Amino acid sequence: MLGMNYRLMELEKSGEPILTGIVGAGQMGRGLVAQMMSLKGMRPAVVSDVVIGSAKNAYDRAGLTDGKDYDFAATVEEGNRLLKEGKFVVTENSELATKCEAIRCVVDATGIPEAGAKAAIDAINSKKHIVMLNVETDVCIGHILYRLATNAGVVYTGSAGDEPGAVIELFDFADALGFDVRVIGKGKNNAVDYDCTPLSVAEEARSKGASAKMICSFKDGSKTMVEMTAMANATGFLPDIMGAHGASGSVADLPDLLSLKSEGRGGILNSYRTVEYVNGVAPGVFLIFASDQPDINHELQYVRLGSGPNYALYRPYHLTSLETPLSVARACLDGMPTIVPRAGLVAETGTIAKRDLKAGERLDGIGGFTIRGTFISAGEAKEKNVLPMGLVDENTVMKNDVKRGALITYADVELDRNAMMPHLRKLQDTLF
Repeated sequence: MLGMNYRLMELEKSGEPILTGIVGAGQMGRGLVAQMMSLKGMRPAVVSDVVIGSAKNAYDRAGLTDGKDYDFAATVEEGNRLLKEGKFVVTENSELATKCEAIRCVVDATGIPEAGAKAAIDAINSKKHIVMLNVETDVCIGHILYRLATNAGVVYTGSAGDEPGAVIELFDFADALGFDVRVIGKGKNNAVDYDCTPLSVAEEARSKGASAKMICSFKDGSKTMVEMTAMANATGFLPDIMGAHGASGSVADLPDLLSLKSEGRGGILNSYRTVEYVNGVAPGVFLIFASDQPDINHELQYVRLGSGPNYALYRPYHLTSLETPLSVARACLDGMPTIVPRAGLVAETGTIAKRDLKAGERLDGIGGFTIRGTFISAGEAKEKNVLPMGLVDENTVMKNDVKRGALITYADVELDRNAMMPHLRKLQDTLF
């Protein structure tokens, strides 16, 4: 993002900031609104949330005043009028964020696959760029959304600040330099608890001011699986084993830890070009690379990157929604995405029963009581008819009994026929 600060400053001086629509005003959405209010050359012009108080709260906490700086609008027409008057807009109707004329880019910050699908489709149909701060939607139907956006002449992209976006910064850097990239991945800062539920993490969530479902999705590993799936689909790298190894180590351990078992350096991998997570290096992301050139190896050792043959690049932070404005700027000013599923669907986040499930039961979704996600190659998922986790919502009904820890298949469930996600996924599977 070199020089982006100067370009945004020029937009501010010109009086033509990038007006952005934000769908979802939870923890990520609030942080995004606050950060955009701190930027030059960009405005969080419309904030929508199904709970109007959450949308208002995002503006209030960012220092705006109801009635003076922002107003409520129910329709696109009302939103257009308020934006022309120079006001910010709050609404319960996500279509204001995606369809108002002055909006140039939309950010989906809901974390809900169905809501993300609607936001993306509405934005693309309205010829607006769409930034997905919603990896759950992307790993399930991101390939078709990317194709639809490209055909419409707009940018579809994941977000800077999310771990997949942060990994791609390292990947593009190393790949551009011609290094042999062998492993990409992320750290994890809490032990996996496959049995956790929103109830078991409720107190922790309250203390952190976060959603219990979000905390649960971290602890049961689902969020990590989703993020690794996005990394795989962006690069073509695959899981070494289903669910990844999830070893423990420090940054200094990474070059040998993420080497091949056959190389005799204490490595855990069966093959390279894989995606992994490592306990103990959170909250950062990493990349393992090598070179077959003696002079390059000499220089890497001279700059103290290690003794080789594997070397680690490590970024010790990712600022989640606070970095999202950079993806908005890149989409609007350069027509470029931060991270997209360029490799197609090479991996899936499959669905696993969190407890014994009975025919007739309704499921919930990521971070809930009934299921969790796992990282699996698309080939294996197709062979086993594995249900992508992004298709599960509260209207998904079990048709068969499934034991705790078992993969749930398409044949095991009745999907919500009125939902957008299953239809888009079926179209994606048919076309690509």
